[in-house]
Amino acid sequence: MKKYNTIIFDLDGTLLNTLEDLLGSVNFALKKAGMDLRTLEEIRGFVGNGVRRLVELAVGEQQGRLEEVFQDFKEHYALHCNDKTGPYPGILELLAKLKEKGFQMAIVSNKYYDAVQELNQLYFQEFIPVAIGEKEGINKKPAPDTVEEALRQLGSSRENCVYVGDSEVDIQTAQNAGMDCIVVTWGFRTREEQERAGGRVFVDKPMEILELLGEG
Repeated sequence: MKKYNTIIFDLDGTLLNTLEDLLGSVNFALKKAGMDLRTLEEIRGFVGNGVRRLVELAVGEQQGRLEEVFQDFKEHYALHCNDKTGPYPGILELLAKLKEKGFQMAIVSNKYYDAVQELNQLYFQEFIPVAIGEKEGINKKPAPDTVEEALRQLGSSRENCVYVGDSEVDIQTAQNAGMDCIVVTWGFRTREEQERAGGRVFVDKPMEILELLGEG
């Protein structure tokens, strides 16, 4: 791959395995509302377009109770977003190497802003100075706006940046931002789903990213 100096990472399914905590908070809110609970595989398919969309899909046909369930989800997740969440194996080693080699890094996520900030501070603050989540006034992925804001804060250009993610939303975001994309296979989508979404360059382990960047 061409020479880059900047990498933008997705968060859920790329750097962090957040699935069980999302499941726990969704099912807490659904149970409180007297609704049927969801499975881990259902939640895996629902994530990627922000937590509101996650809850919309989890609620299903009972959209009239969406606001109630969404509020309960948010309150529960704010307290329990880190119960079972953690970096995927090899991620911290990858970030340490990238920092050592002088790469600029940012996180761009459709998770709401406060949770992105909290999780970045918990796990990645020594490596990643910019972390952007969903908030009012800026279009979420797959629009390129949050990626462009991350580049502005880093002082980097899209020509020197590669996007790393796991979902169809990430692949489309990279396309909309005019960037190359590295797709990780350890996240929330199958390789078949990723290929169908237009993924072309894949890695099965974090340190393979270094090899693709010519730094392995």
